[in-house]
Amino acid sequence: MKITEINLSSSKSVIYCGVGAFEKYAKQLIGTNAFIVTDSNIYKIYAKLINETFVSTPVYVISAGEKSKNKKTLFNILQAMLEHNLDRDCCVVALGGGVVGDIAGFAASMFMRGVKLIQIPTTLLAQVDSSVGGKTAIDFYGVKNSVGAFYQPFAVIADSLFLKTLPVRELRCGLGEIVKYGALDKDIYNKLFENIKNFSDISFLQSIIFDCIAHKIEVVSADERDVNGVRKTLNAGHTTGHAFELFYGRKSHGEYVLIGMYYELLIAERRGICWGQYPENLKKLICAVVKKIPVYADINKAAILALHDKKNTEGLISIIVPVSEGRVEEVKLSFEEYVKELEYAAMEIQNSYEKS
Repeated sequence: MKITEINLSSSKSVIYCGVGAFEKYAKQLIGTNAFIVTDSNIYKIYAKLINETFVSTPVYVISAGEKSKNKKTLFNILQAMLEHNLDRDCCVVALGGGVVGDIAGFAASMFMRGVKLIQIPTTLLAQVDSSVGGKTAIDFYGVKNSVGAFYQPFAVIADSLFLKTLPVRELRCGLGEIVKYGALDKDIYNKLFENIKNFSDISFLQSIIFDCIAHKIEVVSADERDVNGVRKTLNAGHTTGHAFELFYGRKSHGEYVLIGMYYELLIAERRGICWGQYPENLKKLICAVVKKIPVYADINKAAILALHDKKNTEGLISIIVPVSEGRVEEVKLSFEEYVKELEYAAMEIQNSYEKS
């Protein structure tokens, strides 16, 4: 087990990572004045564990899935907290994946102008990425994460015991973010490439969770509120990935991140930003998770959704593209340029399938 901290000017978060972290720290950190938010999938599997660990603690169960990340669910959580007579000394516990972490975290930031928050991520994606760093949000008017707050958790308990019950789809989802970290961090990239045949091995996934957390801590410490460009790097693959996810919507978030990264990698190659063996190796890592990159129709309609991406400035679409091992770069494109680049990328993918 590893314990580390994010020390920021406004707050401090402690991250407990490893097998046994839940059993050792959950009860003592949370105390008695708590409110647990989880989802229907997690509660179905872990109701006994939750109720035995947090005796007499109210548990609010939301429907599993991205559709619950909306204003109605958010205000239902806040209403339930008032009905349980919670006060500003309470602790909100987000026990679940990214959706639960985002909406419960946002509720904690709003209730009584902010109460203690503890993240207990139960998915691979939430453990390596979304539970750390303090971003909370809901989706609003069809735009992903468009309303939210930066709100650091008091603690994060990332215990890989929860990975054992995850379906394969959820493991792929988490691997999407892990491979993203491989594009950002040379050591993670090398570790992934050396273990490309072990991506479905739980012991390997356990070994790399902390590496991803450590990289995110470094980035968040340098740019907590996403103002100086450092934190933008964490969105590699996300501009196009989010647009495809919102428009086509059949795969997991992590898979769409990798599909987006693949398209954006082709844009980087076409523009001479990334070349040589590195992009070929990165494509191999991506395809070890997403076996076949889709060639999408109506790509211009999907691209419209990228216009709402939070990274955009001056009316230009921002994408974070791989350059070399451990290095990425921001590219800004007009909407017309972006559509044209995506269409070229789709054509290149189609041509590669016809040649094979």
